[in-house]
Amino acid sequence: MASLSYDLTLAGLSVGSAAALTGIGLIVTHRATGVLNFAHGAIAMLCAYVLRQLTAEWHWPLPVAAAVTLLVVAPAIGLLLDRAVFRPLAVLGGDPAQTLVASIGVFVLLVGGAALLWGPGARDDAPELLSADPWAQLGAAVALAAAVGALTRWTRFGRELRAVVDNRHLAVLSGIDADRVAAAGWAFGSFTAGLTGVLLAPHVRLDPYGMPLLVMEVVAVAVAAGMRSLPVAVAVALGLGVAQSQLTRLHPGGRQEQLLQTAGANLFVIALLIAALVLPGIGSRDALPRTATARVPTPPGAWIVATVLFLIPLGFAGSDLTTSVQVPALAVILLSLVIVTGRGGQISLGQAAYAGLGALFTALLTAGRFPGLPELPHLPALAVAVLLVAPLGLLTGQPAISRHGLALALATFAVGVGVSRFVFTQPYATAGLTMDRPAGFTGDRAYYVLELALLAGALLLVTALRRGRTGRALAALRDHEAGAAAAGVPVPGLKLAAFVTGAALAALGGGMLAMGHRAFDAGAYDPVRGLLWFAAIVVLGSDSVLGALAAAALLVGLDAGTQGGMAAAVIGLLAVLIGRFPGGPYEALHAATRGFRRTPRLTPAGRSARAMLTVATSATGPRPPNPREGMWGFLRARHRANADSAAARGPGRSDGEHADTPAAPHPTRTTPAPDHPSRTPPRTVADKGKAAPTPPQPPNRRHAAQGSTRTARTPDHPSHTLAAHHLTLTYDGFKALDDVSLTVPAGRVTAIVGPNGAGKSSLFHCLAGTLRPTSGSVTLGPRDITALPAHARTRTGLARTFQQLAVFPSLTVAENIQVGADRDPGQRPGATARALRLLGLTPLGAHPAADLSTGVLRRTELARALAGDPHTLLLDEPAAGLDESEVAALATLLRALAADGTALLVVEHDLDLVAGLADTVHVMAAGRIVTTGPAGQALEEVR
Repeated sequence: MASLSYDLTLAGLSVGSAAALTGIGLIVTHRATGVLNFAHGAIAMLCAYVLRQLTAEWHWPLPVAAAVTLLVVAPAIGLLLDRAVFRPLAVLGGDPAQTLVASIGVFVLLVGGAALLWGPGARDDAPELLSADPWAQLGAAVALAAAVGALTRWTRFGRELRAVVDNRHLAVLSGIDADRVAAAGWAFGSFTAGLTGVLLAPHVRLDPYGMPLLVMEVVAVAVAAGMRSLPVAVAVALGLGVAQSQLTRLHPGGRQEQLLQTAGANLFVIALLIAALVLPGIGSRDALPRTATARVPTPPGAWIVATVLFLIPLGFAGSDLTTSVQVPALAVILLSLVIVTGRGGQISLGQAAYAGLGALFTALLTAGRFPGLPELPHLPALAVAVLLVAPLGLLTGQPAISRHGLALALATFAVGVGVSRFVFTQPYATAGLTMDRPAGFTGDRAYYVLELALLAGALLLVTALRRGRTGRALAALRDHEAGAAAAGVPVPGLKLAAFVTGAALAALGGGMLAMGHRAFDAGAYDPVRGLLWFAAIVVLGSDSVLGALAAAALLVGLDAGTQGGMAAAVIGLLAVLIGRFPGGPYEALHAATRGFRRTPRLTPAGRSARAMLTVATSATGPRPPNPREGMWGFLRARHRANADSAAARGPGRSDGEHADTPAAPHPTRTTPAPDHPSRTPPRTVADKGKAAPTPPQPPNRRHAAQGSTRTARTPDHPSHTLAAHHLTLTYDGFKALDDVSLTVPAGRVTAIVGPNGAGKSSLFHCLAGTLRPTSGSVTLGPRDITALPAHARTRTGLARTFQQLAVFPSLTVAENIQVGADRDPGQRPGATARALRLLGLTPLGAHPAADLSTGVLRRTELARALAGDPHTLLLDEPAAGLDESEVAALATLLRALAADGTALLVVEHDLDLVAGLADTVHVMAAGRIVTTGPAGQALEEVR
């Protein structure tokens, strides 16, 4: 028995050593570049194939072939990836979503390329680089980890590496060549991947699909180490390897033995699930890069062309028609990614699992083998399978609530791998399963017609979810999650709904695909397929229904019409180019052909007519203010008129001579604080002591005149008073807020000022609901809202704006504002139009928000906040990016809102604006309120 334990331990150390090498490579690459290299397993597979090619095919000596493979080919792959793929992304800002898509593209490209070069079959003649004795592999792993640790701790390069990891931009400013550090990280990471591949190849299947996935299963050791600690990664890898080997000794009998054997064979998969779903994640960004289809309209006639193309296979026969049957089913699966990834902006790498479950459940239901349910005909079985799989979308939807970016990618990937390993490949679930088509649709042509009908239904569902209130909410979630929550979008519930709907659509497509094949094939729903589908839908239009149809036709057509692996190679190539063409191939083509379009020119008669109109217009004098431009345009026009009249009067005439025409606010402003370089040149605000114009009526305030049932607000309305009570907030031992209390009364403008790091933003986020205080409470009238999330606070009448713009670029200005109006189900019609008029945005309502200036976007964000008729408005740096006249109009608008009973809290660095606007000022320093009082008194101490 002791001998058996020793032998099993040695075998476990061998497996753990290979896993440790993978963890070391992933950690070093991530620390040097910030990229979670999903292509690590594909690089390992490629290097194993290269070594086999050099030795088995070209008969090179093993030492020479190994040296060339590990010291030349592997690092060269890393350097090529750095220079051609990931460095362009770093120049663009290193968006984690884009780097993730690019790394998945590299994975798919290498897998497809290997399948094209060496075929999809497994090879069993890979050379053995080291002896079967595990001590050699263990020694290599430990020595490599020790060398990397010593290099990073005690050398100049290690200091540069740590500096680049901590802050790449600051490291560059300090004279460090960050590109050289990143290139070294990629070269070393690829070397470890190649070493892992050549060590594993003699003991596992060497094939383009299985080996990359096997290597990526052990990413758990790197995640468990927090993508930083090499000793922890090595220890976890060795521990899992030994534990997995020792589990083979247990034979309890019955179902427990089968379950134990399955768990023992997939212990790294279990660790991946735990690491991805339980341990703290990595990455924080959520949304994916928007493709051109989010901004560029669908070309005219595209739907007609797509319909004709999908009807053409009805004229096919034989194998061509049999192949075409796969296209509508795959299109339905890809439509599920349009909802989850394209519209919702959530990274989902596990859709293949839901498609496979839909196929499996359909087969079990038609065979009468599903526990607790009778045997069903094919179409009812498909419908029941969809209903059964839809709630399982919570497996990935629930992590999406708290996970973002790379952490969400790992969670969804882990679910896909887990379902594949524990369900699809297990005999208890799939042994003896047969599959057929529904009665009356057994022929290829008849079944294709049925698929088209189901595809049409899926298209209608997806189109409906991309329009109206739900479509706007999903687009807002994708473009700016915090902004969507501030606009009242129920972000957690919407994420769950997107994943559940996506799971249902994937299950429908999976069942259709299995009935088309007349069999359940676990390989058709392999996790690698999920990565391929994700890459295809992203590069061909993640938010485009037509993109899903095109991707399905491309994937099926390329693999059927060419050698296997061509589809993966093409999609992978498009994905790795995302750094150079962020909008996708369609936008690149659209931009390339823009110069060839003919520019419309006026005829001589047209030029003559325009000249006559110009003369006639100039003869009538200056254009008066346009009432349709709303209060913002009116205020700006009056501001310009007052300035002109003041210049005409000269310095000797007083304003009292024109008392019947109140001047727009215009006192002198000082130069802004140096920590806000985005601030415009000095501008003016109204002096609090001067007479202000009668405030114009904000939107949705004419309650009595319009017969509204809502009670008009008064300055002292108790149910609308926002208050903080003894708030304390701690970050990793640092106290950002220390016993802070304040009140934001209705009908008053309350301001918070202080230096950077004083705690202003922390207090603002606690009041808005984006942060939960460590202690203390936040109340709204008599109600404690401390535990209320941001979107729920918005629905109580609490609105906010952001210091960094929180608009939704893929929506128009009017749609941005409509998202804010949607938060109130009882909102009267016309709220969006009134907000557009109030902020002078009516002429820009149909313009995409991505193409407008900062000042216009500031007004758009404020209009969105006002569209829901809030009683409390929180403004974070509202004047940032506005010019002089816009700030003057903003000050007048905010006074009008306060006079109407709205409670306003302003966090602002511009003390002149605060002096002319605020009733009460709280001065913060070191996380505490040090001074509170009227603006003049409180600001005197600051100045």
